[in-house]
This record gives sequence, structure tokens and C-alpha cells, in this order.
Amino acid sequence: MIQIGDTAFVLDDPMVLLGAGLILLVLALLVLSLRASARSARNLEPLARQMSLLGQNLQQLSMGQEQLRGGLQHVSDAQANAQVHLVQTVETRLADVQQQMNDRLADNMMRQNRALTEMQERMKETLHGSSKQTATSLTQLQERLATIDKAQDNITKLSGDVLSLQDILSNKQTRGAFGEIQLNDIVSKALPKDSYQLQATLSNGKRADCLIRLPNPPGPIVIDSKFPLEAYEALRRAETQSQVTEASRMMRVAVRAHIKAISERYIIEGETADGALMFLPSEAVYAELHANFPEVVRDGFEARVWIVSPTTCMATLNTMRAILKDARMREQAGAIRKELGLLHKDVDRLGDRVVNLDRHFGQAAKDIAEIKVSADKAGRRALRLDNFDFEDLQEDDARNVVALGKRDA
Repeated sequence: MIQIGDTAFVLDDPMVLLGAGLILLVLALLVLSLRASARSARNLEPLARQMSLLGQNLQQLSMGQEQLRGGLQHVSDAQANAQVHLVQTVETRLADVQQQMNDRLADNMMRQNRALTEMQERMKETLHGSSKQTATSLTQLQERLATIDKAQDNITKLSGDVLSLQDILSNKQTRGAFGEIQLNDIVSKALPKDSYQLQATLSNGKRADCLIRLPNPPGPIVIDSKFPLEAYEALRRAETQSQVTEASRMMRVAVRAHIKAISERYIIEGETADGALMFLPSEAVYAELHANFPEVVRDGFEARVWIVSPTTCMATLNTMRAILKDARMREQAGAIRKELGLLHKDVDRLGDRVVNLDRHFGQAAKDIAEIKVSADKAGRRALRLDNFDFEDLQEDDARNVVALGKRDA
């Protein structure tokens, strides 16, 4: 039995047992609830911390929002001020630009007025000068017309001279003289005077237009002038095939006759070279022969008669001049050998003098090198003296340094 105050409880009493069980159940529930609340409290601590952080963030966000509102207000105020300043600046600049435009327009107007005035003056001067030039041009035109009249007279005279030239070429003798004159001019320009003879007479009594005295071999060679003008003119005037055929036959006959005459008259064994030259004073005839009559040219080769024109004759004569020069050099071989010996002695003497000069230059270079060494030493000593640097003195130089005495105390 249990005594609680004035009330006594019997342990065997079912009510007491039921009450005690209920009390124990309540206590157990309290203990369990306390443990659950403790666990819940422990679980809610992170949530609480997160809620606290969230509150802080919300507070910072509100503060940032306030700062943003202030910044936006500042930006709007600055933008408004900038717009006002910009409008004022633009208005000022527009006024300046307008003033500059007005000044430039006024300046341009003044320049245009001056330019118009100057242009008017120049136009007046130009018109005045044009009138003078027109008068001068008319005078020059009259002078030129007079010159043209004189030229017309000269042309008329020249046409008469051309007709005279045709008359000359139509005659065989005058045509031969024309070829000889042209040949003489070419030969005199290409060869020295003592190397040829004009109108030379051979041992057979035949007279050649030009005899060139070449050394043996080949020996003296003859150049004779021929001009088959009739056959060439007939070939040029030919229109039908029969005329062309007849003119070609005449051309072959005429040239072969000239080749035969030169071969028989001017090639003399033991006196002249074994060949001769036939000079054609016309490049057109020469070109026609080589273009359309190659067999005639071959006939000339077989007869040792070589056909030349003014151009090829000049080239041939230049070759002959080289041959003459070589022959004369062979004739002067002794004198040349003597001069070469003297030249060799002069070269040897020059070599000895160059060796002596080289020796003098070598000695001078050696002296200059020694002078440079002495100058370098003197420069280094002066530099040490200037810097009071006596540590680099050699032993021999150190012995020559005067020692400073100690001061008296």
C-alpha cells in the first residue's frame, strides 16, 4: 500500500494499477515526445540557419535594390544633365558652323568675284593675243604657202631629174657608168687606197672596173659592175603568163651572159684569184635573182663568179679588209716581235719596281703598326693618370712611383 497525503493506495487495486500504467504511459510518451522534439530541433537547426541566411540575403537584396534605385536616379539625373549639355553644345556648335558657313560663303563670293574679274581680264588679253596670233598665223601661212610653192618647183625639177635618171639608166653606157660610180664609192669607203685599183688593165688587155690586191692566196680579185635593167623592167611590166615567161628567159640569158663574160675576161690563172665578183647596183635586182632565179645564182657559183649587191658587197669588202690587215700584220711580224721584246723588258722592269714599291709599303705598314702600339700605350697611361688608377701598373712601373711620406702627428 502506498500513502500519498491523506489518501492510501493499495497496489493490488486494479484502479491503482490502471492509473500507474497510465502515468507510466504518459511518462513514456513525454520521453518520446521530448526525444522527437530534440531530434526535430536538431533537424531544424540547418533550416533555421538557412532561413537566417535567406533573411540576410533578403536584407542585402533590399539594400541592393535601394542602391540600384539610387543609381538609376543618379543615372537619369546625369542623362538629363548630359542631354541638356548636349543640346546646349549642339546649339553652340550649330551657331558656330552657321557662322563659319556664312563666313565661307562670303569669302567664296569674294573669291568668285575676283576670279570673274581676273577671267574677264584674261579673256580680254586672250582675245587681244588671239587676234595678234591670228594675224601672225596668217603671215606664217602666207610664208609657208610661198615655201610650198618653192617646194613644188623643186618637185617639178626633181621629177625632171628623175626622168633624166631614167634616160641615163636606159642607155647601157651611162648605166654602166652609174654602176661604176656606185662601186667606186663603196670600195673607197671600205678599203684603204693602196689596196685597190680602179679601171685596172689586165695582161689580156681587158679593163676591170676594180681590182683588189689581196695577198696569195687567193690573190688579186676583180669586181665588175653589171646592170641587167631591160630584163628586170620587162619582168616587172609583165602582166600575162606568156610575158612573165619571156621576161624570165630574158633575165636568165642576160645574167648568164654577164657571168660568162666576167669568168672569161677577169679570171686569169697565175695573175688573178680563181674567182671574181659581179656587182649589181640594185638591191631589187639582187633580191629578184635569189628569190626567183636560184639556178642562175648556182651557175655563177660554178663559174666562180659571185653576185653581190651594194649591201653584200660592203660586207664582202669588210672581210677583205680583215684579210689585208692580217697580211700586213704578217709582213710586219719582225717589227712586232721586236716591239714585243721591248714590251717584255718594260713589263719585267715594271715588275721589279712594283716589288720595290711593295717592300716600301710593307715597311711603312710596319712603322704605322708600331706607331699605333705606342699611341695606344700612351693613351692608356693618360687614362690611368686622369682617373688616378695606379692599381693596374706593372711591377716595373710600380717601382718608379714616388712614395708619399707620412705626415707628422
